[in-house]
Amino acid sequence: MTPLNLFKSSRRQLCTLALLALVGAAHAATRQAPDAFIQKLGDVLMSRVQADPALTSGNVEKIKALVDELVIPNMAFERMTASTVGPAWRQATPEQRTALQQEFKVLLVRTYAGAVKHIAGKTLVVLPVRMAPTDTDVAVKSEIRSSSADPVPLGYRLTAEGDHWVIYDVNVVGIWLVETYRTQFAGLIRQKGLDGLIAGLRQLNQGA
Repeated sequence: MTPLNLFKSSRRQLCTLALLALVGAAHAATRQAPDAFIQKLGDVLMSRVQADPALTSGNVEKIKALVDELVIPNMAFERMTASTVGPAWRQATPEQRTALQQEFKVLLVRTYAGAVKHIAGKTLVVLPVRMAPTDTDVAVKSEIRSSSADPVPLGYRLTAEGDHWVIYDVNVVGIWLVETYRTQFAGLIRQKGLDGLIAGLRQLNQGA
């Protein structure tokens, strides 16, 4: 490459980096604060539960539908599935990945549905987040509070996607959901492979 071409190439790279930096700054400027995002999502979820007697009484199908509507779209779902499956995800076929995501989604909805029916009459308090304006990966802490019981700590790991945040892990009383499932899935994968994991998840979900 001649010096002139090398200069042109370097200039193009610098221009590209500058453009990416500007785009990133624009997204950061318009992105809602992560603690505000969690507070808003939690407030909407809890208000919907408290306003609907079927939800407060534990109607499983309605709770699953609510979680599917409000919670799942705000999750980095493929990332969560890949993280729980672990290294075997790289060897999974497109068909296996689709099946794993489908069954993991059902499992997540069941997990959240089991928790949602217990939030009626309680309050979500999200703690302030310490972060730099350019941070794109953060942890948010919160508590479910009531007048009759000790606070229940909840945590969230979030990543920035463009101008919004998505959740990629959840912590309940000190236990991270993705890490817990990864440990459980690893044993089944070693014994029966990815197809065995898919079959096991499908059997578990059908027994809900």
